[in-house]
Amino acid sequence: MIIGPESTGKSTLTRQLAAHFGTSYADEFARFYLEGLGRPYEQADLSRMAGGQIREEDLSAINAVNGLVFLDTDLYVIKVWSEDKYGTCAEGILQQIALRAYDLYLLTDIDMPWEDDPLREHGTPEERRYFFNIYHDIVQQSGVPFTVVRGSEAERLQQAIAAVQQL
Repeated sequence: MIIGPESTGKSTLTRQLAAHFGTSYADEFARFYLEGLGRPYEQADLSRMAGGQIREEDLSAINAVNGLVFLDTDLYVIKVWSEDKYGTCAEGILQQIALRAYDLYLLTDIDMPWEDDPLREHGTPEERRYFFNIYHDIVQQSGVPFTVVRGSEAERLQQAIAAVQQL
């Protein structure tokens, strides 16, 4: 599971790891959903995004090789997003978070340059640090092993490969 703030290389790392290990991956469903929405998103859309993310994760698990599948974000990202924007998170999303289990978190650090994108919202250094700290707390409290990946794209990939191999 790859988790972290916006514009920290999660999607790239997800695809690189899947290619390296010859297995499947799930993209972040929210991006696909928002690109086709045609209007500003509302809180109710977050539950739809969560449902889509679950389907993407489950479908990619079917095609996993050697039990490995790489996921670009999880429902915690939707929870953090919802709480930041709306001050709360739908109970259904929280219930699904409690039901999902992962073997490893790869937390992407904010040391990559921000890439502007119409779907991204929190690009200041202070916002990026704030969200990194939230995700760091989440993975620390999850009880799941985690590794913070940082540095160049190549360094991140090597750190992530090592963490997966260690697992």
